[in-house]
Amino acid sequence: MKVFPDKLPEALGKRLPPVIVVAGDEPLIHMEACDSVRAAARKQGIEEREILHVEGNFQWGRLTESAASMSLFASSKLIELRLGNQSPGQEGSKALDAYAEQAKHSDDVLLVSAARLDYKQQQSKWFKALDKIGLFVPVWPVDHQRLGFWMRDRASQHGLQLDMDAARLLGERTEGNLLAADQELQKLALIMPPGARLNAEAIASGVEDSARYDVFTLTDACLRGESERAVRIVQGLRGEGIEAPVVLWALTRELRTLLSLQQLLDQGQSIEHACKAQRPMIPDKRRANYQQALQRLPHRRLHKLLLFSQRIDLAIKGAATLPLWDALNDLALTLAGGRGLLAESPLSYKVG
Repeated sequence: MKVFPDKLPEALGKRLPPVIVVAGDEPLIHMEACDSVRAAARKQGIEEREILHVEGNFQWGRLTESAASMSLFASSKLIELRLGNQSPGQEGSKALDAYAEQAKHSDDVLLVSAARLDYKQQQSKWFKALDKIGLFVPVWPVDHQRLGFWMRDRASQHGLQLDMDAARLLGERTEGNLLAADQELQKLALIMPPGARLNAEAIASGVEDSARYDVFTLTDACLRGESERAVRIVQGLRGEGIEAPVVLWALTRELRTLLSLQQLLDQGQSIEHACKAQRPMIPDKRRANYQQALQRLPHRRLHKLLLFSQRIDLAIKGAATLPLWDALNDLALTLAGGRGLLAESPLSYKVG
């Protein structure tokens, strides 16, 4: 049964299932979900804990042995199977499927900690077997548009009050790095009186810029038309040492997707069917982003941006003269609805 992280403590308070799978790529929320399971286990009197790291040539028989072994001091234990980015493989799938079958008659609790599980993995036999008898906790990054609200609520847990401008600024300075945001709130809680109300000025003077970006954050900002944010992310990616070809790949992929969607829409297909026809299929939660971008960007501009991306590719390969990061900045800016000077005339650069 699926339970989201904010509802997990409540669900565990009602009953502690034999299996809990926590999967996702947001470190802070993932960590706290696992902590909730450990706390619930202790509350139920489970003090013994065994940790199994799935890495290298992990022997899946260890899971079977752990489940079968009796403790001298306790009738049950918490088994943590730390899967990380590893796939169970054929041997692991069989072991997890077998564990699910015997778990019905055991007092032990299995906590599976994993990175994000895609749709295919969630349709696997082992996952369905565990999900049937336990809880699945999917951990997603906090959406950019809700980041300010998350920061405000998080501050209240540390005895602080943030107005919305302060919460948004904190989100901007630590975007994609909730651990950094929580650490900053802990620091502020130490130096501020309990219940202190902080404004944007206090955040600006007291919080370091700990933003963490990736190319997928960039493409989402471009599709949503957040031009200023797109420019900030490009600069952040450059500062973090992300290679220019990676940024170009992400932006070009979205351009091709938008052109493909537009072609299908021109043929009379609905946006829903057009999104499902893409490979990989566009998930429902991102469909509105593409709709917004298509309403903002006519076919001619998309084609022009694709030509510009080809010129950037030539520059990366040393076959064209082009200020590389300025060009990437303009490509992202124009895709987000701004006006990039270089992107306005993509064919005006010499081939080397």
